[in-house]
Amino acid sequence: MLIAGNWKMFKGAAEAAAFCRGLREAALPDGVDVVVAPPFPSLAASVQALAGTEIGVFAQNCHWEREGAFTGEVSAPMLRELGVYGTIVGHSERRQWFGETDETVARRAAAALEDGLHVIACVGETLEEREAGKTHDVLRRQVGALEHDENLVIAYEPVWAIGTGRTATPQMADEAHETVKSLLDVPVLYGGSVKPGNAAELLAGPAVDGALVGGASLDLEPFLEICRAATPS
Repeated sequence: MLIAGNWKMFKGAAEAAAFCRGLREAALPDGVDVVVAPPFPSLAASVQALAGTEIGVFAQNCHWEREGAFTGEVSAPMLRELGVYGTIVGHSERRQWFGETDETVARRAAAALEDGLHVIACVGETLEEREAGKTHDVLRRQVGALEHDENLVIAYEPVWAIGTGRTATPQMADEAHETVKSLLDVPVLYGGSVKPGNAAELLAGPAVDGALVGGASLDLEPFLEICRAATPS
């Protein structure tokens, strides 16, 4: 099981370091891999605070070029130099607000993987697409843009459940995960309003390999509760 905390645009360097120190002192369950994804300015502090542990630090994005005139972007070699373990790509907020497409997500993922980073690539449908019965078509399109890699993980995050408090039922999550795995043989995380109260039920699905946690990863104890809920039975 993999539990990844996506901090989005929260936690400056000092706050991130304090959280990471608390995380490294906590008793994490066996059989559960844990990563955190701070904003760019907090990556170095997080890497330093978690040095010598098995807890990985991920970036929230990565450009497809190694260097160049791409103002506001960060490359895989820059992340590796900081000691960053991996990166998220294609989060629904990147697709919604910053013009990410299936093509750019695939290019970002390929570049990060080629440079030795692990990647969590996000896919998922909007509410309109789900209500129109297009969930599986959307997943086929988004997953079809990616290529298999042993360091690639996919996060299924229904867009209608991101930051809304709405959550897919365990059956809905498991069906979507089965679709993803039929297209690409990689681990699949569930993301979308994962909380301590629903984590165990969501993570119990046979096709669910972990969770990409947003808001509930910002406070230590709720995040630890989710990590404990992922303990293999």
